[in-house]
Amino acid sequence: MLEFDYIVIGAGSAGCVLANRLTVPALSKTLLLEAGGPDSNIWIHVPVGFTRTLNDPSVNWCFETEPEAATDNRKIAIPRGKVLGGSSSINGMLYVRGQAQDYDTWAQMGNRGWSYDQVLPYFKKSEKFERGGNDLRGGRGPMNVADMRENNKLLDAMIEAGGQAGHGINPDYNGEKQDGFGYYQVTQRHGRRHSTARAFLNPASHRANLRVETNAVAARLLLDGKRVVGVEYKVGDETRQARASREVILSAGAVQSPQLLELSGIGRPDVLRDLGIEVRHELAGVGENYRDHYMSRVNWRVRGARTLNEQSRGWRLAVEAIKYGIARRGMLTYTAGIVHGFVRSRPDLATPDVQFHGAHASHTGGNTRLLDADPGMTLAACQLRPESRGSIHIRDNRPGSEPAIRPNFLADEIDRAALLAGLRIARDIAAQPALSDYVDFEMQPGKDIQTDDELLAYARATGSTVYHPIGTCRMGPDNDQMAVVDDHLRVRGLDGLRVIDASIMPTLVSGNTHAPTVMIAEKGAEMILADAAGV
Repeated sequence: MLEFDYIVIGAGSAGCVLANRLTVPALSKTLLLEAGGPDSNIWIHVPVGFTRTLNDPSVNWCFETEPEAATDNRKIAIPRGKVLGGSSSINGMLYVRGQAQDYDTWAQMGNRGWSYDQVLPYFKKSEKFERGGNDLRGGRGPMNVADMRENNKLLDAMIEAGGQAGHGINPDYNGEKQDGFGYYQVTQRHGRRHSTARAFLNPASHRANLRVETNAVAARLLLDGKRVVGVEYKVGDETRQARASREVILSAGAVQSPQLLELSGIGRPDVLRDLGIEVRHELAGVGENYRDHYMSRVNWRVRGARTLNEQSRGWRLAVEAIKYGIARRGMLTYTAGIVHGFVRSRPDLATPDVQFHGAHASHTGGNTRLLDADPGMTLAACQLRPESRGSIHIRDNRPGSEPAIRPNFLADEIDRAALLAGLRIARDIAAQPALSDYVDFEMQPGKDIQTDDELLAYARATGSTVYHPIGTCRMGPDNDQMAVVDDHLRVRGLDGLRVIDASIMPTLVSGNTHAPTVMIAEKGAEMILADAAGV
């Protein structure tokens, strides 16, 4: 049996950070397990390749939600990375920290050490912002954060329209305030994706005290009484075990961290016993408190501007491929969202509660991701801090199988009201003078959809997740009966086990979750090393 000081399960946004930081002390040995393979797929590294990796089972678990009446009994895609770098190798590359209020709320809930002022150093530690560091931004970290390499006159007009509609223009939404419109910042370097595999794992890969095993599917945690001492995993048909003398760190993400806990007999007794799994440790919160961003789109046919719809076809696409190959420029550097907007749906709010992803592109073919043939633009709205909560639980006792994902989207009136406001704000932005020369007509929802009931029905029928699952192993104080980990990310009632990934977030941050997950890993690694040193 293999022996290590630390075992990290999952080489994603958090796991790659941990593998780097935990192997800086040369005397400790770390094993990093990843269910997927190396990040050798070319579409991982070309930014626009996210449109392919989001549906590619060779690098993506391709999970789906259970059909639910609130979203017209549709199965909704929940992509999760199955490759070195995890979801940071297949995501939209948007770097969004969220609001200071998000982390102050965590601290106010009883999570000591997680206020904004206390987590800011870890955001800065991980980041190399190409504009340079300052009091709020990191300038020398491993992960490159860049501005968009390309702009577009239609996108410029969209940003101007956001300002004309009263929402402001903000060149750094990760700075002093989030409000306003502008271009997103991205985890790219020289026009290529800069995943945590590239930023954190590659620089550590030569270290003798780090072992990385790919195509290794974790099957269960090994327990000795109430102490977790290792992990059993499968590589092909071979079953292996590894032991950790100090700690096992679960970084499999908000979908699969609770899954592995439940496969190991840790969680809700009713869930486990129904599947014939022995209850080793009862924790009511495992798999509960699932939240995600639910998004609905408004799109328009446009005139007088070239959009990605036409550029992604025929000879124009060939020109773009040459441009990218020579200079790492052009449309192949674009990401899932190009223009950001953070707005307040009501004037009495202290901070934005709606986020927009804007692009000079459109697709109107239902579940297909193929762009329209004619010019179009899109503004997609999501409610930033959803109150609706769902669950993720195993449906069988097979490692690596798909769990039952029940998001319970739009269950809370706050969420419905904010999303409806976002759709109306999108229409208002399109009606501003800056876009008058470009907007031809609204395609979806369309001019006939006007009432709240009609708009909500449209959102239920066509909306999707923004791929930000969190909360299924949530952090909380001793008096929180649904908390899975404490504020040092240690699993309650067990020794030798922590969860360090997006699943520990008590509430959803106001934006994309990759940057906060990296922060959590930076802070978690420091906690682990401090405990090992007896600090």
